[in-house]
Amino acid sequence: MATIIAPSILSADFANLESELKKVTDGGAEYIHIDVMDGTFVPEITIGAGVVKSLRKVSNAFFDVHLMVEHPETQIKSFADAGADLITFHVEAAKHAHRIIQQIHELGKKAGVALNPGTSISMIEELVEDADLILVMTVNPGYGGQKFIESQLGKIHMLYHMIEEMETDCDIEVDGGINAETSKLVREVGANILVAGSAIFGAADIAQAIKDIRGKEIIHHHHDEDDEE
Repeated sequence: MATIIAPSILSADFANLESELKKVTDGGAEYIHIDVMDGTFVPEITIGAGVVKSLRKVSNAFFDVHLMVEHPETQIKSFADAGADLITFHVEAAKHAHRIIQQIHELGKKAGVALNPGTSISMIEELVEDADLILVMTVNPGYGGQKFIESQLGKIHMLYHMIEEMETDCDIEVDGGINAETSKLVREVGANILVAGSAIFGAADIAQAIKDIRGKEIIHHHHDEDDEE
């Protein structure tokens, strides 16, 4: 699977969002990761659907909207209408996660389910077949610029095998502390969509930073039961 780079606008200059988006899409990024925080599920407050709607008018990029909010079911329609292409909600904030996936699909959008570092993948086992993407947080959500939590690598690897065994088509996205070094670690265990904030927006050469995070393609060998490592 080709690696997709999703710069997180949390690290962008909010006074110049249009030109910031253009910089990263011109630099080779496929997705724009839009962090929506409500001040309740996570401590900070970021942006709402109105900003996404304005950005949609000036960008053709794939909008990857990450809802770090309580009661995500109440927000799906407004972000879908605003122009999100993919809407990801947190399993920890959802009472009826399967229903929310259906709700997103009914609006013609891709559906993602996010997991915090302290949340087990058993929480989403029943959702993998219906979701388009699972987002593994490699920092605790709420702030940019945090250090990558290495213990999540095992979780990403388990998730990769779970998806393979189910023979379903589901992307694995990783968000938190991603740079050229940590990117290699998460790609090796099966992640194919990488969210990066300061490592991209803070770089002197954005195109080069995106290239470094994308790295070289890693071939995952599919092995049978009898040749377990």
